[in-house]
Amino acid sequence: MAFAKQGKDVDKSVIRYNSHITLSGIPPETYGYIVNGKPALEWIMERYQTTPDKDSGIRNDPNDWSDNPRYILDLLKRIVRVSVETVRIVKGLPALNEHKA
Repeated sequence: MAFAKQGKDVDKSVIRYNSHITLSGIPPETYGYIVNGKPALEWIMERYQTTPDKDSGIRNDPNDWSDNPRYILDLLKRIVRVSVETVRIVKGLPALNEHKA
């Protein structure tokens, strides 16, 4: 799972989920919703990578955590929606008036 690349440029509007599935049309607003210091979508992509343990060689595959083979793909799509909607709501909030005591 990675962002598409055009030469050295990264295209964050496209995620290559695997060799058969590509998500495209990801709005730039998605990256305005930050979780743990990075956009929620990037945080999910980082956490749900298939990785081998260095010491044991055991493969950590998040796809094994659910009986639904679409779980991670659907999670990515939901995170995009939640991110866009959260940014929209936050932008619509009135400004806070600060008063120093």
